[in-house]
Amino acid sequence: MAEQHETLPTNDSESAILELARREPELGQAAVAKRLRDEGYEISPSGVRYILQKHDLETTVKRLKALMAKSGSGVQMLTDSQRRLLERSTVTAGLRRPRSSSGKQRVEPLERSEIIINAAAELFSSVGYDRTSIRDIASRVGLLPGSIYHHFDSKEELYIAVHREGFRRVLKRARAAGEGLDDPWERLRRACEVHVHGLVEGSPVDRITGTSLAFVSNEALLARVQPFREEYEQVFRELIKALPLKPGTDRSLLRLSLLGSMNWVYLWYRPGRHSPQELASEMVDMIRNGVGLTPSL
Repeated sequence: MAEQHETLPTNDSESAILELARREPELGQAAVAKRLRDEGYEISPSGVRYILQKHDLETTVKRLKALMAKSGSGVQMLTDSQRRLLERSTVTAGLRRPRSSSGKQRVEPLERSEIIINAAAELFSSVGYDRTSIRDIASRVGLLPGSIYHHFDSKEELYIAVHREGFRRVLKRARAAGEGLDDPWERLRRACEVHVHGLVEGSPVDRITGTSLAFVSNEALLARVQPFREEYEQVFRELIKALPLKPGTDRSLLRLSLLGSMNWVYLWYRPGRHSPQELASEMVDMIRNGVGLTPSL
C-alpha cells in the first residue's frame, strides 16, 4: 500500500480553500480537497483542515455564521437547507452546558427555549429591551423569527421569561448562601457575594436581575417583572431585619442602597484589583464598621 503524504497548501490554494468555504460552506474537508484537486491544486484533506482551523472555520456552523456576519443580513441570507442545518446544529451540538453527576462531568444539550432565553438575556442586558428585536434574537442563535414565536408569543413574554429565570436562579443562590450560619452579618455577606458574583461573572440571565430594568421605558412591562424582584428583595429585607443596628436606622433605605450599589458594580467593574466576592464583602464591612474616623477626645 502506498504511503500517504500530507500536501500542505500554498498561498494560492489557501485562497481557493477559503473561497470554496464561503461559496459552499456545507462541504467537508475531504470534499473541499477533492474539488480543488480536480481543479489542479495539490492539497490534502489534512491541509484543508489546517487552513480552516487557522481561520476558525473548521465546522459547518462556524462557516455559516461567518457567512452571515460578512453579509450583514443574518440568517435571512442563508438557503433553506443551510438554515435548517444551522438551527439543528445550534440547538443540539452547538450549545451545550456541563453538568455534574456522581462527581463526573457530562454534557447535555440545552433546551431550545433555554437557548432563546440566554440569547435574549444577552441582548436585553447589553443594548436594552427597546433596542432588541425578535429578529435580533433569532439571528443570534441561528433561528428564523418564526421559531422564536413558537416558544414565546411576543418579545414582552420573552422578557418576562428571562427575568423569571434570572430571579429564580439568584433567589435560590441567595437563600442557600446563608444556610447554617448564625451570624446575621455573615449571612448578609454571603448573600451579597453571590449577588455580585452573578452580575459580574455569571451568564447574561444572571446579569439581567440587576442591569436592564433601568433601560426599559414600558411601565406595564416593569409592573409584570416587579413581583419577581419583590420576592428576591424579600430575602434582603429578612437579612437586614436581623442585623443589630443603631436605633432609628432606616432599614429599608439601607437595603435599597446596598442593592443599588451592588447592581452598579456590573457597569464599572474591571478584573484585577478585587474579585466580585471581595467587593461585596467590603461593601458589607463599610456598612458594619463605618468609614469615618472616630473623633479624638
